[in-house]
Amino acid sequence: MRRLLAAVVTGALLALTGCAGGAASDRPLVVVTTNILGDVVSHLVGDDVEVMTLMRPGADPHSFEISAAEAARMRSADLLVANGLGLEEGLQQHLDAAASEGVETFVAGDAVAVLPYTSTDAGGADDPHFWTDPAQMIAVVDALTPVLEGLGAPAVAEHAAAYRADLETLDAEMVAAFAAIPAERRALVTNHHVFGYLAERFGFRLVGAVIPGGTTLAAPSTSDLADLVSAIDEAGVPTIFAESSSPDRLVRALAEEADRHVTVTELFTESLTDASGGAPDYLTMMRVNTERIATGLSP
Repeated sequence: MRRLLAAVVTGALLALTGCAGGAASDRPLVVVTTNILGDVVSHLVGDDVEVMTLMRPGADPHSFEISAAEAARMRSADLLVANGLGLEEGLQQHLDAAASEGVETFVAGDAVAVLPYTSTDAGGADDPHFWTDPAQMIAVVDALTPVLEGLGAPAVAEHAAAYRADLETLDAEMVAAFAAIPAERRALVTNHHVFGYLAERFGFRLVGAVIPGGTTLAAPSTSDLADLVSAIDEAGVPTIFAESSSPDRLVRALAEEADRHVTVTELFTESLTDASGGAPDYLTMMRVNTERIATGLSP
């Protein structure tokens, strides 16, 4: 009865708002929180399942919000796919509400080998940015495939095998590209702590991040920035990486403060772009970032 009521409410809200992720169809509905996972799920289900992604291109997953119509549709979904590990800070109340009303939920963070944040400011909290290591995304695909097959989508297994092969190819490309960077230059400085999994997998040192802790919602102090400038100078970091989903003003100010020439390069870290941007899908995003990191840190 609650699912039926949610569907009725959703229909009414959609009629009022005109749109909220597309009109309802007779296909099973999977609602996905982030656009990175939305892209992965879309590759796995093909046209057999309707996929509604809540996070807009270029949005910040820590802070994006949804409409009342989208919240109602979450509660009528056949499956809800979330990143978890504290990433969707602005969405958690809606995730909890949908789960309490009986919506089946798949949390990707439950399928990966979770790492803690390297930042001491994060207090040992779990790091949610597992997708920076494609091997972790393969673990998510392996765990998610049987759940999606349960929706009655006949081609999921075939799609999953093909996408898994694509992820393995991506992983091999990243291994080769990063192996060309001398060990002493594998030092990363970013907006916030987003590359813990990549660093662990491919042998990078995390020198520091402009924003302390694990969220983009925190703010650095003057002493935080002074300490980071010293660390950049000491490590001889040639490139600081800004994130496409966050303003780069602090990063550029930091580069100017460093007592040496430091380049600022943009990466796509927490959100895909629209079709005209540089990272319209997960595989492209990872390849672009790999090329920019390799170029930025190579002699």
